[in-house]
Amino acid sequence: MRKVSVSETTPSFHRFLRKDPELHCLLWLALACVADFGFVQLFKFSQRRSHNAPTVVSINYLTLAGLLGAYFFFQTTPSFTVKTVQIGAITGVACIVGMLITTKALQMLSVSLVLTSYRMSLVVPVVASVQIWGETLNGVQTFGIMTALLGLVFITCGGKQADRQQTAKFALCIVPLIFCAQGICHCCIRWVHYAGLDDRFLHVLFMIGLTAGSLGTLVVVLARHRPARSEIFTGVGIGLYNLVAFSIILSALAHVPGTLFFPALGCTAVILDQFLAYLVWKEPPNRPVRWGIVLAILALFLVLQP
Repeated sequence: MRKVSVSETTPSFHRFLRKDPELHCLLWLALACVADFGFVQLFKFSQRRSHNAPTVVSINYLTLAGLLGAYFFFQTTPSFTVKTVQIGAITGVACIVGMLITTKALQMLSVSLVLTSYRMSLVVPVVASVQIWGETLNGVQTFGIMTALLGLVFITCGGKQADRQQTAKFALCIVPLIFCAQGICHCCIRWVHYAGLDDRFLHVLFMIGLTAGSLGTLVVVLARHRPARSEIFTGVGIGLYNLVAFSIILSALAHVPGTLFFPALGCTAVILDQFLAYLVWKEPPNRPVRWGIVLAILALFLVLQP
């Protein structure tokens, strides 16, 4: 009797996905949405425990770089190129600046205000995908981007009553900074695919972690902060998660167009952010913020239209 191989009796999951490209993209998109949402919530958990944000952020990136560095150490030819170093370093600078601004804002403002503004920054790489990399965007999607900007205005002017009285000027300054910094960061991440580095995304990720971790450490040293043991453990834990999440996101961007990926990511995350902020962090949004959230969700749905 002829022996039958496993591949003949059980079709591989990878082969199944190849037969259905839409399902392939959908699965990558779903994984990326979950990974990105969890990453931001871990930093909020750290902030609730009164951890020093630059310390946790820096240890997170250094952990990521350290794990990848150990992996490359056992490879005979890690094969770094000028392009991987360049794009990784630029993205690392964008990531650390964006994360430091966002974590600082989380110490001063409500969760819904900061995280929704963070999510709205996903409009920036959508525009970049069209203008720089030639992806398509129809009239409905363009209207969605304008609606998203209007939603950002409502969210910026909203927040809890205490926020408006005590930190109004800070909010008006920091929320646009979050929008711009995180938008640039997402554009750099999208750049990896169009630079032809999908097969070397781990090399890019190593440079991101090394650059962001080094700059963040410099900030901690200049501030003369001595890391507590809990901050170190939290940073390492987030770094482990970030390695997986970042790998999923970069892999997803190799399969999903940016004009679909970023709006879907933002729309899913906005809903989950507000749901969690209300149930866990006990921060119900007031009327302006609610209108801003509605506009944000509507905008991201419009951008998703084919």
